[in-house]
Amino acid sequence: MSTTTAPAPFRPAVSPDPSIAGIPFSRHLRVELRKLVDTRAGFWLLAAIGILTVAAVAIYLFAVDPSELTYLNFVAVTATPQGMLLPVLGILAVTAEWSQRTGLVTFTQEPNRLRIVSAKLLALLVAGLAAVALSLAVAALGNVLGIALRDGAGTWNFEAAGVRDFVLVQLIGLVQGFAFGMLLMNTAAAIVLYFVLPIAWNILFTLVGGLADAAPWLDLNTALAPVFNGDTLAGNDWSHLAVSGTIWVLVPVALGLVRLLRREVK
Repeated sequence: MSTTTAPAPFRPAVSPDPSIAGIPFSRHLRVELRKLVDTRAGFWLLAAIGILTVAAVAIYLFAVDPSELTYLNFVAVTATPQGMLLPVLGILAVTAEWSQRTGLVTFTQEPNRLRIVSAKLLALLVAGLAAVALSLAVAALGNVLGIALRDGAGTWNFEAAGVRDFVLVQLIGLVQGFAFGMLLMNTAAAIVLYFVLPIAWNILFTLVGGLADAAPWLDLNTALAPVFNGDTLAGNDWSHLAVSGTIWVLVPVALGLVRLLRREVK
């Protein structure tokens, strides 16, 4: 005696319902902006950026000679804490998906990881621009208080080119941190490598005199030296920045993106 299994009924393939739309990119952006402050680390890092920016201006206001109280100098003072902390924010934006184990939810809701990465980067640029706006505003307030309280020089000689370069330097650091976060996907390792590797590279070019001519092309800090010295980028400075920026920012972004798109979510 044998049994016969009835064949399963034929079921034609069903096309996706065209009335059901995917998750809009604007929602991804709102979610990524919220993620920047959802964790304790992200919240306190953003708070530290604001607090240290104000504290730097307050200390500078009473610590230097009144002749040095200018808008340009106040802006330069705010650049230090932000230049150190904004890249860490970029690192945390990526590594939190893996260290907090939220990646499984994120990439299940949106399988297209490139959209998530784009939303993260755009959210970081929005946060970076907000931090720069805070710097410019607090520096302006410091300059006004310098005139009123200490009879400071009070000059406002900070032209559009200076603002452009200031914004550019801060955003480059932010994107570079984001790239290192994608590349390593480990918060501690990415932070250590971000700060140690460029410093060691810069020391190498400083100590070896024969590399002086190549330094602006291969070392990002050297390429940005005119901005750190209070000047603006001009002429060959842009060529130096293009080459060194490709090495230290664009290449890590590309390699990190490849790793993030291929890494298994566990």
